Amino acid sequence: MKTKGYIADIVSILLILLWSYAAISKLLEFSHFRIEMGNQPIPPEAGRILIWALPSTELLAAVLLLFRQTQSFGLYASFFLLSAFSIYVGLTYFGFFTKHACACGGVFRHMGWGAHLVFNIAILFLNITALIFYQRKEAVFTS
Repeated sequence: MKTKGYIADIVSILLILLWSYAAISKLLEFSHFRIEMGNQPIPPEAGRILIWALPSTELLAAVLLLFRQTQSFGLYASFFLLSAFSIYVGLTYFGFFTKHACACGGVFRHMGWGAHLVFNIAILFLNITALIFYQRKEAVFTS
């Protein structure tokens, strides 16, 4: 059972690094991020909210993952973020949007849509694995 707990912790560390990097990249390149959010196939009002909500939510997920008491909330927050991003990237990759702007920060901005989709799904799979292992670990400790 310890191995499953370690796997959940390792994935949590990877997610902390991912969310921290993604949020900080967006904030450091904020003018670029704001322009790219304006090019998204969403209403401008939503874009104005998301330019602050996305990095804030990513940082919140990273902070939640830092502490044992909030790790499960962080794993669920990561699951929802990764699911939303994967759906968006998938819809873009398969041509459902006429606009193809990437508001990602850092190296993620340079990934093609296919690579981005594979990356997101792989991280989402790791996130789901960590959630399952975390829940099993908690069940062992509470029984």
